[in-house]
Amino acid sequence: MLLEAEFWVAVAFVLFMAVVWKVGGFDQITKGLDGRAKRVRHELDEARRLREEAAGVLADYKKRRAEAEREAEAIVASAREEAQRIADEGHARLNDFIARRTKSAETKIAQAEVQATAQVRAAAADAAVKVSEVILRERMQGETAEGLVRQSLGEVRTRLRA
Repeated sequence: MLLEAEFWVAVAFVLFMAVVWKVGGFDQITKGLDGRAKRVRHELDEARRLREEAAGVLADYKKRRAEAEREAEAIVASAREEAQRIADEGHARLNDFIARRTKSAETKIAQAEVQATAQVRAAAADAAVKVSEVILRERMQGETAEGLVRQSLGEVRTRLRA
């Protein structure tokens, strides 16, 4: 047993551990592990804080996006309403304009009809008077006939123009 290699390895390991313990190696290892545990715990706390902050920022952006979408929808709806109102107003103006133009045209047509009728009557009266004058001159002779023709032509003109 004293000659076996495993025995001497175990003895060397125990002596090494005793020397490490005596010089304070275990305390340094413990302090190193504790310091590393504190750093990891601090990094985990920092990561948790950053995660919560990121979640807050994400929620804020989602809220802002939803508000922006609602505002955009309201703007679009308002623009559609305004466009519809303008289109309705334009149609109303156009219809009013057409109605006024139609009425004006109808009035002008009625006036033209009245004027044309008056001109036709006047032309017919003048033609009838001339024809009557010619006929009466041919059939009647003398001063009395001429006075009678003038009187009857005046009556014809008056009646035809009325």
